[in-house]
Formats: sequence, C-alpha cells, structure tokens
Amino acid sequence: MRCSSRRFGKSRLVSNDVMKQKILSLAVALSAVFGAVFGAASAQAQPLSNRAIKIVVPFGPGGVADLTVRIVAKKMAENMGQAVVIENKPGAGGVVAGDTVAKADADGHTLLLMSNGTAVSAGLFKSLPFDTVKDFAPISTLGFFDIAIVVPQNSPHKTLSDLLTFAKANPGKLNIGTINVGSTQNLAAELLKSSAKIDVQVVPFNGTPAVITALRGGQIDAAVEILSPMLPQISANALSALAVMGTKRSVALKDVPTAAQSGLAGFNAASWNALAAPAKTPKDIIARLNKEVLAALNSPDVRKSLLDLNIEASPSTPAQLSDLLAAEILRWSDVIAKAKIPTQ
Repeated sequence: MRCSSRRFGKSRLVSNDVMKQKILSLAVALSAVFGAVFGAASAQAQPLSNRAIKIVVPFGPGGVADLTVRIVAKKMAENMGQAVVIENKPGAGGVVAGDTVAKADADGHTLLLMSNGTAVSAGLFKSLPFDTVKDFAPISTLGFFDIAIVVPQNSPHKTLSDLLTFAKANPGKLNIGTINVGSTQNLAAELLKSSAKIDVQVVPFNGTPAVITALRGGQIDAAVEILSPMLPQISANALSALAVMGTKRSVALKDVPTAAQSGLAGFNAASWNALAAPAKTPKDIIARLNKEVLAALNSPDVRKSLLDLNIEASPSTPAQLSDLLAAEILRWSDVIAKAKIPTQ
C-alpha cells in the first residue's frame, strides 16, 4: 500500500508539473496573440507626429470642395489621433494654394486639395510658379460630383435633345450661362458647344446666385452649373435639369439622363476633388496618407455625409490620381484652345 501510495503521489506531481507547463504555454501564446492585436491597433492609430496636418484648399469656406475635405479631414483626425486642419487660400485659379504646398516641407504635414480646377489652371495660365504634374505627389481622389445642364421650369426645351435641336436650327440665338470664364462650369459649356457643334453664346456671371437669377428671370435660356447648389431650385420646381454631364446618372436625380444618353456619345465633364503632397514626400508617407484617406472614405458616416452633398466618395491609388490629372490637363487644355480663351 505504501509503495502504491508513493507511486500515486509521484504520478500526481508529474501531472501537476505537466499542467503547469501547459498553462504557462497557453499564457505565452495568449500574450503573443493579444500583443499582436494591440500592437496592430496601436500602429493603426499612430499619428505621423505630434504636429497637425494642414490641408490647403484653393476655395473659400462653405463651398462643395471645402465641405468635402472638411468631412474627410475630420474622420482622418479621429482615426489617426492627430489634428488635421483646413487652410482656405482662394483666388487666382488655385495658384496661391498650389504654390504654398509645392514649396512646403515634403514631410506629409502640408497637403493640397486638388480639383479639376487644378487641371484647368495648367492650360489657362501662360506660366505657373510650379509644375502641376512634377511638383506634387498624388495621394488619392476624394469624390466626384455632377455638373448639370439646367433650364427654367417653364422652358420650351424639355430634353437636352430639344435644346440642341433648337440651337442648330437657330445659330447664335441660344444663351447658356455659367460662372466666370475659365471655371470648370464655363469650360464644360464650351465643351458642350464644341461636342454638339452648335453656335451658342456662353455668358459668364460672377457667381452661382447670379446665374440662378438670370435663369429664372429669362435673361439666359440654359445654364451649366454644379448640380448641388441647383438642387433646391429643382426641388422647388423653379428650374429643371435636362441632363448631367458625367458618365453616369446622379443619385439625386435618377430620372435625369446623362449627356451621352441624350445623344452626345462619349461626352464626359464631371467635377472632382483629390489630395496631393509636395513632390519629394517619401513614398512610405504617401502610402500611409493614402491608407488613411481610404479608411475615411470607406466609413459609412462619411459616405452618407458626402452623398447628402451629392458627392460620390471615390478613393483611388496615387497612380490612378496621377493618370486622372494628366488626362484632365490634356482635355481641358484642348477645350481652352478650341474656345479661344486667352491664356492669363
């Protein structure tokens, strides 16, 4: 019995040692798992530095571009645990804002809000203090938004086809209003004019409110304008949208066709926004910023906020933005040349 008892006791000690070893191994394994999880979470939330990231916007506060970047910047700040501030530098076709960022330190802390206006300026100005392609490192597109062809609600032209048919039958009699010469809206109207081969007057105004007043007052027959500020007028049945000028229908006006669907095959004139950094910004910083932009734009609350402004959240790779910018510069430079708009 004694001998049996000693064997049992030794067996139990061995069993306890094995159990302790298993618990220890499990603890080490769990520690490694949780360490990896928390380490990844920590890396994801790690800011670039303790300094704020500044996004320079070439427009005044309150416009579609400004509101877009503020929504994205807010989410980026939340995700990164780092302040992201907006600095508005409007005027001069975005040249002041572009020059500020082109000459900034290439450390990822000063970014530029690019737009199709950036591409327009490359063809509109005889010389710029920076090279639009070489002096910036693309990060990502942010969103695309519609440009529309709009008429008064009581217009005899109920479709874009009606408008173009009238213009072809009555050369020089149709007036299309836009904001200032050289703006995206103005050049989109010139593109419509050349693509449809119509002889119309493109009449510039000093802002969207003036365009709406002239349209409702009968001083112009139609207008080409960003859709968002026109939506309240359309909802109030004061104005009517004949077509949107991008490649697909607007989510806000699903019954309104595109210009291409209305007979202008291949027509495309949409407005967009994007982020870029100074050209010599290290690739790893560009990759990090691209990741943060994608995370912000894929957030459901950001997508909804942008959609409420009639903006489609559209992230991209740096290479895709680079291709878009190059294509847009060529396209709008050609429109400027065909419209014989004097370079500034």
